[in-house]
Amino acid sequence: MKLYLIPLFASALGLLAAPAFAQGTTPLPNPTETPAGEGQDTGGLTGSVTDESDWQDLGIAIPAFATDREQATPANAQGTTALGMALAEVVYSDLRNNGLFRPVGPGSLPRPAYPQITAPAFDQWRGRSAEMLVHGYVRAGADGQLTVGCYLYDVQLGQQLVREGWQVAPTDWRRAAHRCADMVYARLSGESPFFDSKIAFIAESGPKDNRVKRLAIMDSDGANLRFITNGQSMALTPRYSPDYSKIVYLSYLNGYPRIFVYDVGSGRQTLVTESQNPTFAPRWSPDGRYILYSMATSGNTDIYRVPATGGQSVKLTDSPGLDVGGSYSPDGSQIVFESDRSGSQQVYVMNADGSDQRRISFFGGRAATPEWSPRGDQIAFTHIAGDLRVAVMSPAGRNMRHLTNGWQDEAPTWAPNGRIVQFFRTARGGGETTIWQVDLTGRNERKLDTPVNASDPSWGPVLP
Repeated sequence: MKLYLIPLFASALGLLAAPAFAQGTTPLPNPTETPAGEGQDTGGLTGSVTDESDWQDLGIAIPAFATDREQATPANAQGTTALGMALAEVVYSDLRNNGLFRPVGPGSLPRPAYPQITAPAFDQWRGRSAEMLVHGYVRAGADGQLTVGCYLYDVQLGQQLVREGWQVAPTDWRRAAHRCADMVYARLSGESPFFDSKIAFIAESGPKDNRVKRLAIMDSDGANLRFITNGQSMALTPRYSPDYSKIVYLSYLNGYPRIFVYDVGSGRQTLVTESQNPTFAPRWSPDGRYILYSMATSGNTDIYRVPATGGQSVKLTDSPGLDVGGSYSPDGSQIVFESDRSGSQQVYVMNADGSDQRRISFFGGRAATPEWSPRGDQIAFTHIAGDLRVAVMSPAGRNMRHLTNGWQDEAPTWAPNGRIVQFFRTARGGGETTIWQVDLTGRNERKLDTPVNASDPSWGPVLP
């Protein structure tokens, strides 16, 4: 499925004929007619987020997206008016749950008229103490395709900051909303976007002592869940490839572990390696050429590297005890992993060829499931000291701090921009597992709703 970026016309409706504007029938300029100025930046806020507390007070009004006319569409049984409300709700939900802004959603705001999308009533929004305004529209074409436009305005300056538009199939309307949220987030924060992405995870069903575990994928907000495997063999620890095109995961068929690569586009699966020995935690290299995994032989577990297309494995560790996991630094030069060679689970770092292995966690308790941030500046891991909590530290093992305070929170995975950490939480007693997200302040948690229990999440890159 593709999302087509379309140019948006540079002129504002206020420059068009006044009688037509007054009648409220002036159509928005056709975004496909004039490519000049697409994505134009007209000034406003710039820079990167350094103090989250300053940004949490930035008020963003997100009213319902307008439509030129009410029209039935396969995307929404109630037509384009209802679809405009749904689009704005997705944008609002994305921006609300990242800990940076204070958005107000469409349910408590007046719906703008279609001509106002490019000519906002700034005085009205100033009266509502809105500092930023997101306007959007949706049109249904005769071919069934949807055109979605998104505009960000600085209300106090009365200026447009940025705009984008997309032509999408009805089934992809949520992607257009995520792209709108990404545009707003990137423009205001100066950081890379991450909402238009997907998550691979393990869907669990059945009794606690006999779970069926299937590979599944969903959108970054939990929508559009799809099962990839049928549950006849157990699936574990999925990870998206760096280019999003594939998912590597561990499968136990007839009691024997196998590492498979699933091609997202074609649905084909390729066997990478198999063994009768216990095998764990496959992980991609940043260039997508190799897969790390752990395998136990003769009571000792070590980390191996194998070409992603299959072939000869290379052993990278050879110490007594358990060396498990493995997550590359973004530049591919180092690998972080866990080992109990010191007597308890701790976090270690080594060069990509296995040399210079050194312990970095010295803060008490145990440490497991480390994963390097896409930014390279932090490592997320599971801190085991009584309860299991998600924590972060520097690549040198300093500045450790907890992001969660649950009973059993584990297996962190990073958002594509390194600002949000995802993990799964096990409920005390019943054993139910759910996927959660938390921002780097640790103050903004969000539960992703899934129809069955969910574990082992892997946040993929932003979609192409």
